[in-house]
This record gives sequence, structure tokens and C-alpha cells, in this order.
Amino acid sequence: MNAETQRRRGFSFPCVFASLRWIIILLIAPFIFSCENDLAEINRLFSEEDTQKEVAKEVTILYSDSAIVKVKVESPTLERYVEKIDPHEEFPDGLKVNFYDKYGKIDSWLTAREGSRYEKKGIMIVRDSVVWESHTKERLETEELIWDENSQKVYTNKFVVIRRPGEIIYGHGFEANQDFTFSRIKAIEGRLSAEERN
Repeated sequence: MNAETQRRRGFSFPCVFASLRWIIILLIAPFIFSCENDLAEINRLFSEEDTQKEVAKEVTILYSDSAIVKVKVESPTLERYVEKIDPHEEFPDGLKVNFYDKYGKIDSWLTAREGSRYEKKGIMIVRDSVVWESHTKERLETEELIWDENSQKVYTNKFVVIRRPGEIIYGHGFEANQDFTFSRIKAIEGRLSAEERN
């Protein structure tokens, strides 16, 4: 899955060199943001003397497949660590993720208080009060959820609560495909019907 990154207004970088870096990126982005190794190509444009941490405000990241947006990540703060060994991004102030159907409509959404994306591994991890909701009123609550961009799977080994119209399911471990059209709890510990809740 290709990753196209759009960063909007409110940039705040720790030094002048980082600001210069982003001006150059913004100028060349339309020409190079079409292949899989975009970030690696951009990183080669800059020396190791450049700052190892970049901070951006009010960030939107789009993940698309065949020019169709599948996922949109929004966050008030993005910290990008650009070291060569383990480049990654942190979302210390929380994030919201929208998942889109094939018609471009929001099918489900996810919120969390913090998150991390590991560029080389192609993995995003969201933590702390993770809530996923669908337009069909299904709701997943857990403390950690991992999205593998390469396999297009979402999973956790933590305790989960799934709320559906008519029932609540408790269990450990959860996995789903990227658009949550298929999901399962690995070990169900309890199930509560609507009648039992009243």
C-alpha cells in the first residue's frame, strides 16, 4: 500500500535547517510522492548533520491504493525521528483514523491517545483508550491495536470489549482485516445479551 503524506499549516521545527528541509520537500513532493520508497528518497537529499527529530502540527496522512484513499490519519502533533536505523513517527497528542469504503465514504473510525508508526516495518501501533467504531454501530475497545500495512491486518493480544446492537463480548486477542469487514476474538471470556444488561 502506498503512503502519501500531506502535512498542513502550523509547522514547528526545532531549527532552521529542519524548516529548510520542509520547504524543499514541499517543493518536490508533487513530483516524487508516487512510488513506494518516497521517504527513503527524500531522506537521501539531506545530510546526517540535519536534525534527527522534526515536529509538525495539525497533520493529515493519507494511505491510498491505486489512487483511491483507503485510510486517513489526523493528529494535532507528529514527531518524526529520521535516524537511518529506525525511522519512525510518534503521535504523542493522540490521533483519529478514518477508514474509507470503495465509494470513498467513511466506513469506520478509530481514536487513541497516542500512536507510533515504524516506517521500515510498515507497522502502526495505537495505544491508550483505543476505540474503533463502525457505521453499523459496532464498537471495539482495547488498550493497544496494531495495524500491519503490508498484510493489511489489524490485531491485538490485549483484552478487548466488543459492543454490538444486542450484545457485549469480552475476550483476549483480536484480529481483523484492514477495513474490519472480517474480524474475530481469539479467546472469548464472556458474552452479555441486551436482556442481561437490563
